[in-house]
Amino acid sequence: MKTILVVDDEPKITQLVRDYLERAGFGVLIAYDGKSALSHAKTDKPDMVILDLGLPQMDGLDFTREFRKTSNAPIIMLTARSDESDKLIGLELGADDYMTKPFSPKELVARVRVVFRRIENASTSSDDIIRIADLTLDIPRLRVTSSGRGLEELTPTEFELLVVLARQPGRVFTRAQLLNAIHGVAFESYERAIDAHVKNIRRKIEVKPNEPKYVLTVYSVGYKFADK
Repeated sequence: MKTILVVDDEPKITQLVRDYLERAGFGVLIAYDGKSALSHAKTDKPDMVILDLGLPQMDGLDFTREFRKTSNAPIIMLTARSDESDKLIGLELGADDYMTKPFSPKELVARVRVVFRRIENASTSSDDIIRIADLTLDIPRLRVTSSGRGLEELTPTEFELLVVLARQPGRVFTRAQLLNAIHGVAFESYERAIDAHVKNIRRKIEVKPNEPKYVLTVYSVGYKFADK
C-alpha cells in the first residue's frame, strides 16, 4: 500500500482528503504544520506528499526545500494563493504538480494515481535504457548519468519530461503537448509549469544551465532535445 503524507492546517481539509485517499486504497498520514510534517517525512518515508503552501511554523516552500535534500518522493501542492509566482517557486523547488483551492477531491485522487502510474510505468518500460549524446537514462531506476557519472536525481515528473523529449530528439514540443504527455489527462496545470520543470532539469543535468546543450528552447513554441 502506498502511503501519502497530507499536510494542511485545516482539519476539515485533511479529513476530506484522508477519506477520499483511503477510499481509493492509500494509507494516509496527517500533519498540521511544516515542522511536524518534516519529522513525519524523515521517520515514515511516505511515497508522496500532498502539501498546503500556507502552513504555520514552516511554510510549504521551506518544507519542500528541506524535504528535497533527502527525498525525491513526489509532491502535489495545494494552495489558496492566486499569485503565479508562488506556484512557479514551488515547482522550481521540486513539486510535481499543484492544485488551487477550492479543489475537487476526486480530481486530487486522479492526480495522485497519475503520478504513481508514471513511476510504475517507468519501472516496467520495455525501453529500459535511453542513450543519447553522453547521457544515459535508466528508466526503471529513474536515474540519469553523464559519461557514466551519476547526476543529481530528478523528481518523477522531471524524469518523465526528460524521457518524453529524449525519445524523439529534434522534435519540437509545445508546452501544451508536454503537459499532456506527462499528465496523460486534461488537468488545469498551466503551461508555465513546464518552464519550471525544464529549469530544474537543466540545473541537474547541464554543465552550464544557462547555456544548455541537451534540452533546448524553441522560442515562441516550446522545447526539444538536441539532435544526436
